[in-house]
Amino acid sequence: MTASTLTTSLSPRSTAIRFGPLDFLRRLFRTTQAQIGGAIVLLLLLTAVFAPLVAPYDPYELRVGSAKDPPSPAYPFGTDDLGRDMLSRIMYGARITVQIGTISVALALGIGVTIGLVAGFYGGWIDSLLMRFTDIMLAFPGFLLTLAIVAVLGPGLTNAMIAVGVGAFPGFARLVRGSVLSIRETEYVTAERVLGATPTRIMRSSILPNVLAPIIVLATLAFPLAVLDAAALSFLGLGAQPPTPEWGALLVDGRNYLRTAPHLVNIPGLAIFITVLGFNLIGNNLRDVLDPRLRAR
Repeated sequence: MTASTLTTSLSPRSTAIRFGPLDFLRRLFRTTQAQIGGAIVLLLLLTAVFAPLVAPYDPYELRVGSAKDPPSPAYPFGTDDLGRDMLSRIMYGARITVQIGTISVALALGIGVTIGLVAGFYGGWIDSLLMRFTDIMLAFPGFLLTLAIVAVLGPGLTNAMIAVGVGAFPGFARLVRGSVLSIRETEYVTAERVLGATPTRIMRSSILPNVLAPIIVLATLAFPLAVLDAAALSFLGLGAQPPTPEWGALLVDGRNYLRTAPHLVNIPGLAIFITVLGFNLIGNNLRDVLDPRLRAR
């Protein structure tokens, strides 16, 4: 019997109830909350992909004679202080929002999962060293750490995404390490050790697939937090810079006209709120679907 055959027979992946794609989607969207969240996320993704095709105007085109116009048939979301169409800027801002969330979470995943796997698998002084570093990062309030990183790197959208991603990795590291500690002594991991599998192979083929469920859930919930942090950085002038139509930057542009043109703040603020709500609704239901205690139901 080969190592792959033996470990497959012993791995919980072979005995767990597997969802087909349709069954998984049915379970995921069985509640009204998940359906609302799915619709919001789908709308965000479609808007991000097709913004150049569906946006009614160029988001950077200036129309000084139409500055700060309220919502109207010609401009459904009104115009900003330079006459730029707010609907078009919100649509293009959706592309930046998806980019921010994806890159920031991917960076946090890459760092956090690597640290968690290595620390949990090897233990000993390696575990102590990596976890003490992680604890130091966790000792800082989340957004304060992000501010410190972007202050060192300098303002800008790229640096903001790096700062958000680095600031979010400790949560992934702690989660993965805890899961690895409960898996590394199981029979199928022991079997691979006995059969001479390298540590890299064991972590890649036997441990990582069995900790994917909590990682996916945490990534889904981390996405809206990354969007909020990036918007806050832009609001402070440390994130996206004008004239980039990022939603946090739009809030900055509109805050001086809160009394005379409240739509300049209300619309991007509502866009951020709805996006965060949608991902939170999906993340909560995804957690329930991937919870092993619910798989047999």
